[in-house]
Amino acid sequence: MTIDEQRDWWRDAVIYQIYPRSFADCDGDGDGDLNGVIARLDYLNALGVDAVWLSPFYPSPQADGGYDVADYCAVDPRFGAMDDFDRLVAEAHARGIRVIVDIVPNHTSERHRWFQEAIAAAPGSPERDRYVFRRGRGDHGELPPTNWLSNFGGSAWEPCGDGWYYLHLFAKEQPDLNWDNPEVREEFLRVLRFWCDKGVDGFRIDVSHGLAKDLRDPLRDRPDPNVMGPQAADGSDPIWDRDEVHTIYRAWRELFNEYVPAKYAIGESWQPFTPRIFQYARQDELGAVFDFSLEKAVWDRDDYRSIIERTVDCARQAATAPTWVLGNHDVPRVASRLGVPAGADVEAWVTSNGTDPVIDTASAWRRARAAALIMLGLPGTAFIYQGEELGLPEDLELTPDQLQDPNWERSGHRFKGRDGCRVPLPWSAEGPSFGFNGTGAAWLPQPAWFADYAADTQDGVDGSTLELYREAVALRRTWVARGADTAMTWLDGLSAEEPDLLAWRLPSGMTVMVNFSGERSVPLPEDAIVLVSSDEGWVPGGSMEVLPPETAVWLA
Repeated sequence: MTIDEQRDWWRDAVIYQIYPRSFADCDGDGDGDLNGVIARLDYLNALGVDAVWLSPFYPSPQADGGYDVADYCAVDPRFGAMDDFDRLVAEAHARGIRVIVDIVPNHTSERHRWFQEAIAAAPGSPERDRYVFRRGRGDHGELPPTNWLSNFGGSAWEPCGDGWYYLHLFAKEQPDLNWDNPEVREEFLRVLRFWCDKGVDGFRIDVSHGLAKDLRDPLRDRPDPNVMGPQAADGSDPIWDRDEVHTIYRAWRELFNEYVPAKYAIGESWQPFTPRIFQYARQDELGAVFDFSLEKAVWDRDDYRSIIERTVDCARQAATAPTWVLGNHDVPRVASRLGVPAGADVEAWVTSNGTDPVIDTASAWRRARAAALIMLGLPGTAFIYQGEELGLPEDLELTPDQLQDPNWERSGHRFKGRDGCRVPLPWSAEGPSFGFNGTGAAWLPQPAWFADYAADTQDGVDGSTLELYREAVALRRTWVARGADTAMTWLDGLSAEEPDLLAWRLPSGMTVMVNFSGERSVPLPEDAIVLVSSDEGWVPGGSMEVLPPETAVWLA
């Protein structure tokens, strides 16, 4: 099958997220680049992924890890040139790997040409109308226009002189666009068409539940400014998940459907789970949406089951595929996070450098391996964040002077930020920067223990996390990937006998069993054929009589 023959390829795909700055560095300057991605395409092909999703590689001051875009139709020189991008697409397609790019439509960089024009222009000008400017409250405009807060801490309004402010729901270097302005809407249709014509296969839409805002004067305060997510379940929150955003995405879908096959799109929405998020996945809109529930789950049988049931049911109703995510560039790595006890503040845990509470790292690692088989053993689209296939834990050793995430300063040093999951990957146990490049430079320092997780130490080694992922992804094509058929059956009889066991059967006949207990083993069916197990001691073709604690298995 060629790269262009399957319209709905994404419904059962495995998609690998690349954070380009931290993936692989070919020119040795300490920043990963597009040529580094090209150099590792054979690795990704051996992993068996169907597509790669590239986090932003556009020109950016890097005030927020590239999500502050200064030019949406160019490549930042630190990552290479447009010719490099074209070659990446061609080389990926030659291996049957599709390419998805990140689009950041809620805000631009303050360095974007439009914002520079807006700041230089007078209040009420067409240049300012591309963004959200308002005069402050108080006799002299000394107070912000509303109580809206930035997701990175502090007010969402930045003063710009003479009592005027501009809106930034993230860093002050990321001014929010005014999506009521037709010029903004037309510009992004142009941007999307540019990348479609470049041959990309789809888009990940950053902050998809943003964009549309209630900008009618006087602007409304939010009931509780400290709650970052939507505070209304009916689309009436002034800044998040408004009904008007769907008009935007219907226009985008019309554009995507001009291409054969139609371009894939998936929305990022961090709002609390409600069935509303699946409105973004309607087939006349984006078509797919992230459900981050599994990423937020604690290691608990009942929590996992309720999440899976809810996600599958909502996806089925929306005629889309479920999406499964264990990690990404915004959250602590799953190989550490699953060790944090239920109810603990994960952000506070990161800021404590992993000391409060102290976790059982071996248990967290076992749980992460089991969670991989859970995710890959479910119908739908599975996302792997770079390094998960290595079992890479969170780097909790970064010191304040090394941090680059704006969360650190904007939060008043209450949240250390997301840098711990963005440290450059270890490709080899020896050599400069663990094979990230040949010079030893790295934009974030790598800890010495990265050597234990290097790709070359796991390649071809039975029981390694890398080989576990390779085996599971390969088996998934036969046993799971059936057009995202969600007709899975819960094996309640088994679970009733074992209160820590979660088990289901897929239409293919494959059974997934997960032992959530941290102490006791669970008997396996006597006639079961083991396809793959997260148990480190299991080797392909081997048998098992019991399912060890914190372990998952696929059975034929």
